Amino acid sequence: MNKPRIAFLGLGIMGSGMARRILGAGFPLTAFNRNPEKSALLASAGAAAASSPRQAAAQADIIVSMVADDQAARAVWLGGDGALAGAAPGSLCIESSTVSPGWVRELSAAAAARGCDLLDAPVTGSRVHAASGELRFLVGGTAASLDRARPVLSAMGKTITPLGPTGSGSLVKLINNFVCGVQVAALAEALAMIERSGLDTAAALEVLTQGAPGSPLVRTISARMTASDYTPNFFLKLMAKDLSYAIQEGRGLSVELATAAAALGDFQNAIAAGLGDNDMSAVAEPLRRR
Repeated sequence: MNKPRIAFLGLGIMGSGMARRILGAGFPLTAFNRNPEKSALLASAGAAAASSPRQAAAQADIIVSMVADDQAARAVWLGGDGALAGAAPGSLCIESSTVSPGWVRELSAAAAARGCDLLDAPVTGSRVHAASGELRFLVGGTAASLDRARPVLSAMGKTITPLGPTGSGSLVKLINNFVCGVQVAALAEALAMIERSGLDTAAALEVLTQGAPGSPLVRTISARMTASDYTPNFFLKLMAKDLSYAIQEGRGLSVELATAAAALGDFQNAIAAGLGDNDMSAVAEPLRRR
């Protein structure tokens, strides 16, 4: 059987790896990115490059978005040059960006008005996982839409977790990321305390990373912080965005995310210090400099 034609919108740290996995699995692929140089790189590997989201979606059966935030997602989906303007009725829309459930509901209504179905399917994992096809998809939407999307999602990830109706995937992703952000901020504060106290840094961090606090994330981020290697795997500014969205969503549920708010303060301080485009582990630097 012929494989569905895919449009992919957004070729950043995560999207570029995901799009290459789709292409490598033999799906016909058209890609759009605001910076056309990234689309041209993918075109050299066999994809088609589109000049707008609308053009990318015009010949697609399945449209996937992987962009930074609500604002960027709204720009690629809606408006005269947006993907929905070019989407044929019956197309499947997949929002894999980490966005607010409110935006997912808005997009779902807009897709339905166009005669299209929507899955929200954000991912957990890093740039390395995106490139190697080891992402985990957190999916909200109907079983029928997921069945249709499964071959494409399986090309990009190793785990697909259905979580309920539309918006469920995005909500769980925000909860996941706020817990991660709290861990990263707590580790940054702990490292500053260790370094200023004169403790043996390596020995103290071994207690943390190999003991009860030692999640895979803590171990990975600890290595980056101690090496001061802030090559972006997950942009610091995007963690601040995710914490903000989670706090907003929590308030709508009458849950005050006090730990998320404290962590957000650390990330905002790092952004003010000019570190927003670094890896999220750079949140440690302003604490170390005080």
